[in-house]
Amino acid sequence: MSITHNKAFWAVIPAAGVGKRMGAHIPKQYLPLAGKTVLEQTLDVFVLHPDISGIILAVTENDPYWQEISSRYQELAKPVLQVAGGRERCFSVLNALTELQIHIDSDNWVLVHDAARPCLLKSDIDSLIKQLAHTEQGGLLGLPMADTVKRCNADNEVLQTVDRSELWRALTPQMFPLGLLKIALEQAIQNNALVTDEASAIELQGLKPLMVEGQPGNIKITHPADLQLAEQFFLHQTGE
Repeated sequence: MSITHNKAFWAVIPAAGVGKRMGAHIPKQYLPLAGKTVLEQTLDVFVLHPDISGIILAVTENDPYWQEISSRYQELAKPVLQVAGGRERCFSVLNALTELQIHIDSDNWVLVHDAARPCLLKSDIDSLIKQLAHTEQGGLLGLPMADTVKRCNADNEVLQTVDRSELWRALTPQMFPLGLLKIALEQAIQNNALVTDEASAIELQGLKPLMVEGQPGNIKITHPADLQLAEQFFLHQTGE
């Protein structure tokens, strides 16, 4: 069932990274996962969600792996657009937002999501939209910090145990008005702040993004063991 809103919601997927920590021979977003690639599993969450109007993907120019699977997304009722990615995530997202402004008004919403988070649940997208669509500044999915947190020096000597009561792990999607996020990223880049997530750019504007608690299964595939966890997630989803 679709939730009725006056504004559109678009997914923005930066997928130009190479995933060096995976140690794989191809970028991690194209590794096989439960019969598809990691990127396809991620895209399909948004393709199937009734409130997502379209998707814009930032990939490396002339990416041969994307060219192999892109035909799947060319004949959908829901548009899947493509732009060139940048050398850093923030450049990829900004390229996507610049293209998106041609197609939709700046007060519509974008949900920026990591290509390597294929285990996102529909219910997390629902929660973001329900809790943020009537705000002005938007917000992001996150998880309260459950582990004891230590601050260390360069020699890995523990200096302090940090109070975790107000600490959260930032996840994606991160959902903001298109125009606001574009301005925030442009100004961050102009100030040489190559932010690693969109909320950081919004924070630099003096705004306070809202944190929406997500599901712990929304893992980011960074190391080989993460891919095994994701396989288990999809096996569980299909009941095998």
